Amino acid sequence: MSCVCVLLCVLSRWIVWLGGWCVIRMRGTWIKRLLLLVGAVGVMLYFGIFLKNGHQHSVDTKNEMDTPRMKTSSNLEERISDLNKVLRGFEKKQDIMQKILEEDREKQRKSAEVQQPAVQKQAEKKKDDANIQPQNEADQMKKSEKLFPNSVLFKEWGANLSEDDQREAQSLYEKYGYNVFLSDRLPLDRPLPDSRDPRCLKKSYPKDLPSLSVVLIYLDEALSVLQRALRSIIDRTPKNLLKEIIMVDDHSSNDNLKGDLDVYVKLLEQENPNLRIVRVRHSEQRGLAHARASGWRAATADVVAILDAHIEVHEIWAEPLLTQIKADRTVVVSPVFDRVNFDDLKVTTYHPNAHAFDWALWCMYESFTPEYYKLNDGSLPGKSPSVMGIMVADRKFLGEIGVLDEGMKVYGGENVELGIRVWTCGGSVEVVPCSKIAHIERAHKPYMPDLGPAMKRNALRVAEIWMDEYKHNVNLAWNIPFENHGIDIGDISERKKLRERLNCKPFKWYLDNVYPKLDPWDDLLAYGGMKNLDADMCLDQGPVPGHTPIAYNCYYYGPQFTYYRGTGELYIGGMKSHKYNDNRCLADTGTKETEPGLYNCKEAMQKGMGIYWDFTQGEELKNRQTKRCLEIINKKLIIQECTGQRWTIQHIIKPF
Repeated sequence: MSCVCVLLCVLSRWIVWLGGWCVIRMRGTWIKRLLLLVGAVGVMLYFGIFLKNGHQHSVDTKNEMDTPRMKTSSNLEERISDLNKVLRGFEKKQDIMQKILEEDREKQRKSAEVQQPAVQKQAEKKKDDANIQPQNEADQMKKSEKLFPNSVLFKEWGANLSEDDQREAQSLYEKYGYNVFLSDRLPLDRPLPDSRDPRCLKKSYPKDLPSLSVVLIYLDEALSVLQRALRSIIDRTPKNLLKEIIMVDDHSSNDNLKGDLDVYVKLLEQENPNLRIVRVRHSEQRGLAHARASGWRAATADVVAILDAHIEVHEIWAEPLLTQIKADRTVVVSPVFDRVNFDDLKVTTYHPNAHAFDWALWCMYESFTPEYYKLNDGSLPGKSPSVMGIMVADRKFLGEIGVLDEGMKVYGGENVELGIRVWTCGGSVEVVPCSKIAHIERAHKPYMPDLGPAMKRNALRVAEIWMDEYKHNVNLAWNIPFENHGIDIGDISERKKLRERLNCKPFKWYLDNVYPKLDPWDDLLAYGGMKNLDADMCLDQGPVPGHTPIAYNCYYYGPQFTYYRGTGELYIGGMKSHKYNDNRCLADTGTKETEPGLYNCKEAMQKGMGIYWDFTQGEELKNRQTKRCLEIINKKLIIQECTGQRWTIQHIIKPF
């Protein structure tokens, strides 16, 4: 009998502790309540056993008069003491569990605020099944009414938000360019989908990799986004490699990037006593290039990784990059970017591609060289003409070649400049597919709604320093005069001296050996708006999509950009920067037609259209094949027998 009692006693204790543990771990509220009840039953069972044992012990004592009653009293006190300890422990567990329950309810409340439409539909179905009154249904519809139907933020996300939440989300979106309302409600250590080539997971990396400084650049970034970047870097970079994080604030105005961020950084420092976190704050806004250079100056590790602050790094992101630099200190490497959507913050996979640019120096993705694809191994690094903002390099080598051009303003062109400089001055650029970083693509840049002026100015600066006889292609791309354009590109004397000191190769070498896909535009004769002097109207590409150019009042922009090549082709609406792209040629579609056409040049040739034109500044524009002229009659563009109408084009490159 005593053995059974002992067994029941032990079992009752296990019920108590199991009930407490399950309450902590389980997420369902009804399950928690049930297990609290089970725990209470366990306590009562334990108490019942105690009483039974006490009574049994009393009977035994009467039958055995030679056993002292003091022994019974002592045992009784010990059991009461044990029971009190169990009860106190259980009460303490209840307090902890109650706190966890309250925290869990709060998390569930916040989560419900940002549930997706599918959850809303399910809830609405349950309400329909319960026969809710029509008035309540109308109230529910009113609650879910979209306040910002034209906002891109709510196009795919946020259908079930209350009106107050919609206002808050829209306000934050306008301020930051991405969904801060949702970001504030997501875990800082959320997992990322792994979309790398499976061969990446089988690779092993050297144990003696160089140390790493990570530089984060930010300007009025959302606090939760910046915290998530820090968390991912610390959690997903080997501690023996990550020496320091340099945080460069380009003069933010947000208060929470001071006090609140300070508190968070101190917490990280306490958690990671061997990690150095350095804060650099500019006294005025100086732009991306200057901020990145400030981070480089503060770094002390062997390798420096310069990142945007609206990123999350993947697992094993650093090792592939450091391995490439360990093998060749003159290579500048970049990870593959996955896109984080600005609205729902979901990760969209991007496949490995080279980082390239057009003649306006806008960045773009482009395929690797044909030689790369012949290797049939998507885990291998690929050569790239340029680098897109996120770069990793040997710290000393980056200093030797001039870091970044701090004469660049605000945004744009600095990454293209670095790519050209690295390649022509003794290094190389690679994209490493086994390293991935998730990067938020903003819907707009709040610090500069119109990037055009800064981008144009920076592009002209790059061209003047590095592009030799091809520098005017940048003017062409922006449709500005070769000379006297009135744009101040700053002092470039030191950067030109740097180029001479490093004995860098000419830009033609870069075009021939690094970026042969870029069309050099060698035979371009004239560009700009093309005006009919008799009608005082300009040639315009007309509606897009469409194949009919029109006559329109002259405004000399985009759709009226015209390019005349030595071959006689006349492009309208712009000219493509790359050899593999087909431009749109002005065409005489046939002698029976009076309406001109605008078709891809190769397509027009295949259809036998006339795409070659004879033109002299201030004279008629005549098709070589049909001998008819382009003219304007009653404000309409037509092709007919020549009557002597005269045309001019804005900018002449070469006499013709």
